[in-house]
Amino acid sequence: MSEVAPYLARVPGIQYGVLDTLTGYAVRRTQLRMYEDFVQALAAWHITPPRYSALVIISLNRGLKLTQLAQIMGIARSGAVILVDALADLGYVTREPMPEDRRAFSLQLTDRGRTDLALITAAVQAHDARVTASLNAEELETLHRLLHKLSGLREPDGVGPGQQPGQ
Repeated sequence: MSEVAPYLARVPGIQYGVLDTLTGYAVRRTQLRMYEDFVQALAAWHITPPRYSALVIISLNRGLKLTQLAQIMGIARSGAVILVDALADLGYVTREPMPEDRRAFSLQLTDRGRTDLALITAAVQAHDARVTASLNAEELETLHRLLHKLSGLREPDGVGPGQQPGQ
């Protein structure tokens, strides 16, 4: 098995031309750096960004169906099946029958899922603080606002970067 070289935002001696002026290119380069750090920070739990997002969504939405999870995450139903299967294999999620629809199942966190999600969230928050450490609070708030604007989302009322509703 070959080892993957660590991510470099810029390779010395390489000209990037118009790429240096493109927002999408800058966002993608940043995402690569953040993804690499995230995966390393959560290696002990075998959690990737999509797995973490799914765990959070499932934990906050009782009775969530697989099709809803796929829609929320912007993935195909088949991708959600693979994602939930991986979380089930890790012992974090179960599928429970829904009394009102015998064809559907709701997704639930297991006790282990709830316990580990708290530890995983602490590791994710530490990762987030580490990769954004070069930004002050105002810059971080501006970055979040602009990224939400570019994505077509708006931040929930009263929720700033690194906070959850009700904090």
